[in-house]
Amino acid sequence: MSFDAVLAEKRFGCGLSPRIAPPADVAAMMAGLRAPDVMSERFPIEPFPAFLSRMAEYRQLAKRARKQGETQEGTGLKKQTRLMQREAREAWLHWMAAHISRRVHTESGFRERLEFFWADHFTATGKNALMRRSSSPYMQSALRPRIMGRFEDLLVEAVTHPVMVDYLDQTRSTGPGSPATLKRPDKRGMNENLAREVLELHTLGVGAPYTQTDVRELAELMTGLTFDPQNGRKFVKGWAEPGAETVLGKTYGGTKNATFRDLEAALRDIANHPSVAGHLAWKLAMHFVSDTPDPALVAELEGVWTETSGDLPSVYEALLRHPAAWRPEGANVKQPFDFISSACRALDVPHAALADLSERDFRLRIQRPLMLMGHVWQKPDGPDGLPEEDDAWIKPQGIAARLQWAVTMPQIMLDDLPDPRDFVEVALGPDAPEAVRFAASAAESRADGIGLVLASPAFQRM
Repeated sequence: MSFDAVLAEKRFGCGLSPRIAPPADVAAMMAGLRAPDVMSERFPIEPFPAFLSRMAEYRQLAKRARKQGETQEGTGLKKQTRLMQREAREAWLHWMAAHISRRVHTESGFRERLEFFWADHFTATGKNALMRRSSSPYMQSALRPRIMGRFEDLLVEAVTHPVMVDYLDQTRSTGPGSPATLKRPDKRGMNENLAREVLELHTLGVGAPYTQTDVRELAELMTGLTFDPQNGRKFVKGWAEPGAETVLGKTYGGTKNATFRDLEAALRDIANHPSVAGHLAWKLAMHFVSDTPDPALVAELEGVWTETSGDLPSVYEALLRHPAAWRPEGANVKQPFDFISSACRALDVPHAALADLSERDFRLRIQRPLMLMGHVWQKPDGPDGLPEEDDAWIKPQGIAARLQWAVTMPQIMLDDLPDPRDFVEVALGPDAPEAVRFAASAAESRADGIGLVLASPAFQRM
């Protein structure tokens, strides 16, 4: 099999559009990745430094409120913190609308899909107060600008980012022999969560040749890594474990406390461990092509990854140029966000139809249906992110939720629905099944016809 423009938009992009032509070839897809990020400018998401400013202001207000107690001023300050929480919650939904609109309007759907792939690989979400709304700013500032660079740069940025540090309990991790722990042994201690997930999920993979000793040594090397809202990421020397640590056979640091440079060096070495190439090659092939990717495709990606030391554009291009990537059989089922966003793209839903919604309506039309389909937006069950297997998404409740959304939401979001006889071609392309064409043409109303197309098995596949 070779490049297929319609399949390229379905499998590697955000679905077919009535206005935007599919990419002409692999070169066009790669050029789209290298082009300026127009969608970020058109549908902005708050950069993480701006989000940190929100957090700094919130903490100041909360601190003053606690100090004032049950006084009139304290009550007023508490009210301001609640207002800031509401503003952050509304912004969180607005950023979700921006993610969808980027997928509706982009000419480089592969960029949007890659951003979400890496966001899922480096799953991270804040735990408390405003930090719970930080995932989109994290994606925007830490991941999106680096998806066309080297994996080691992406790894260092993601693993040491404040959102990841908060998510995996690194904020107060202190070395067993650090001055901080020796001074307050009852209050201080080391946490291995981040170190374990770096080796198991983010780089080497389950079953790779690392030991509990490697996890503990990396955790010791990470002690001192934390953040604050005024400065973002920081490294507190007094929290770091003194002496050297050995991870995967290589020693970092010396007789003094470790530094951030020692940690960064270790992460870059881990990123270039031979096991990483196989783990990430398999994961990319499974995510974009099939639950059971061709071993030859995985081997090709692993080889390119190794030859280029994790140069991501080279790996993406190898994926797009391999014949096994273009076989129509075994296509993945769309995950819920892919389903909703590709439906919005096929319907050409204007940004205002999403961004101008009240919080209540956005939750009813997008967030809650997404949850009923099985995807709780930016609230993962664990650091391994969303399941890749199709079986996880093809369940009775999820299918019922897709059908319900397909039949009801398009007519609510759009004043005028397209003719289903034309829409079936837009949404599914020239290879639309005859049964779906017939159902669309025989529907009693436009809403029914659109719903039948979006609910069809053909539209669920990528």
